[in-house]
Amino acid sequence: MTIRVLVVDDQPIVRDAFRTILDSYADIEVVGDAADGAAAVALSRSLRPHVVVMDVRMPRLDGIAATREIVGQDRDPPQVLILTTFDLDEYVYDALHAGASGFLLKDATRDELARAVRVVAAGDALLAPSVTRRLISEFTGRRQASAELRDRFESLTSRERDVLGLLAQGLSNAEIAAHLFVGESTVKTHVAHVLMKLVVRDRVQAAIAAYDLGIVGERAPNPQTGT
Repeated sequence: MTIRVLVVDDQPIVRDAFRTILDSYADIEVVGDAADGAAAVALSRSLRPHVVVMDVRMPRLDGIAATREIVGQDRDPPQVLILTTFDLDEYVYDALHAGASGFLLKDATRDELARAVRVVAAGDALLAPSVTRRLISEFTGRRQASAELRDRFESLTSRERDVLGLLAQGLSNAEIAAHLFVGESTVKTHVAHVLMKLVVRDRVQAAIAAYDLGIVGERAPNPQTGT
């Protein structure tokens, strides 16, 4: 399947560069571009891209508000990949909270950009431990989990809570499996249950929920000792 991409940035040279880069990959096609968030919302409805590569700071409608509107579209909304110049930018955290599936720095290589598009197109979240975890932990403490979220968290089993805490630290399924001494397929099942019970769309949203709940940093019990 060819991944359909909408590129959104207020700088024409940036849009042209991203189009050239992404169109050079056989499995990716840039179907349109927009110079602001308002145009991005309209084009996402008409072009039906799989992924929107979104800048944060733009005129008319910024990337945060645009992300919220795009993700809230009724019919199978696209995934949103946020691009930023800064690795600790409160606006980026707000965009993730609005429903983006991850973010990437603008100094990423062409292959990193293509990989990011593929990751979010597949329905996974781009949760890089070196950057995204830092960003979320920096800003999420300013928010309080809602009563509804806390009620949902109470429905998680003890093992699902362990998985949520490790997921929020940026660990992959394979790394979680190694930490908990279980199979990777078991971790995938736990992650699916966590997303369903918390009513979140992907790993990034689950990680944000974990930070809002204040459970990140809790040490998962050793399955062999129970401590």
